[in-house]
Amino acid sequence: MTIILGLDPSLSCTGWGVIRAEGSRIAHVANGQVPTDVKAPMAERLAVLQAAMAEVIARHRPDRAAAEEVFANKNPQSTLKLAQARGAVLAACGAAGLDVREHAARLVKKAVVGTGGADKRQVQAMLKVLLPGAEIAGPDAADALAVAIADAHLSPR
Repeated sequence: MTIILGLDPSLSCTGWGVIRAEGSRIAHVANGQVPTDVKAPMAERLAVLQAAMAEVIARHRPDRAAAEEVFANKNPQSTLKLAQARGAVLAACGAAGLDVREHAARLVKKAVVGTGGADKRQVQAMLKVLLPGAEIAGPDAADALAVAIADAHLSPR
């Protein structure tokens, strides 16, 4: 049995999702979202993300974490903010000694829906099938759960 923490880092709202994987079987453990105050200084927002992820890791004790690979936005400022949020989230994983695996967005969609060109609605619909009864905190948590599921399928050990 492996506990996997999926991550969808974002400065405005980071999603997280925890699943349990046993062979090809998966089960929902928990999920949530960590919003930050857009008016707060950058350092404070990053500290909120890092502390929240440290708390999630301490509570659920995952064996590893997974995140989507970084992509470049057309807006360099957006890319920089994403990178900073991602750094805060991954620092919490590193401090806990977690291995963090990265997967391309197309592979995540393909692992969850069956096609790399799936849209967010299709991913969310498949989550209801794959994780019946799970109450998903919002779109960022859904994305994080999709990453965790993809990781369970793409790197089973």
